[in-house]
Amino acid sequence: MSTEEVLKSKFPEDGLTFSEFRDNRRVVVPAAKLIPILSLLKSDLGFDMLAELTAVDYLEYEGATDRFGVIYVLLNNQTGERLVLKTFINDPSPTLPSVYSLWKSADWLEREVFDMFGITFTGHPDLRRILTPDEFTAHPLRKDYPLKGRGERHNFPIVVRSDG
Repeated sequence: MSTEEVLKSKFPEDGLTFSEFRDNRRVVVPAAKLIPILSLLKSDLGFDMLAELTAVDYLEYEGATDRFGVIYVLLNNQTGERLVLKTFINDPSPTLPSVYSLWKSADWLEREVFDMFGITFTGHPDLRRILTPDEFTAHPLRKDYPLKGRGERHNFPIVVRSDG
């Protein structure tokens, strides 16, 4: 059975949406079913590698009904098969369960999405900023973040080479 057939048989009532474009197979899943579906993909279908985890802010995107899309790119190292899985979440508190327990590569990937978009991953062992200073209070890849920033740079400590 194909990956699509297995998912349809295991989650028949969950409204999974499948598509394909240029050899990229994609599935959209409800956020509430994220962990059971990802667990199945890893344990039963051999998707043993989380190759990428990122997010998209759909604010002001025509026709969008959800604010954030979170994208997981999975790889089956035995077959070379890739699967792009997407789920959607919204403000005021965009939250998803962490997949760190399934793939340790989610550690820094979830931290990056948290830092840049403000999406919280519950159950993550060390969810803190990874690209911006701890004093930074915004999320720069959100569409409502100003292009020139909010004047934060003057508030950051200046580190010079002689300081170490």
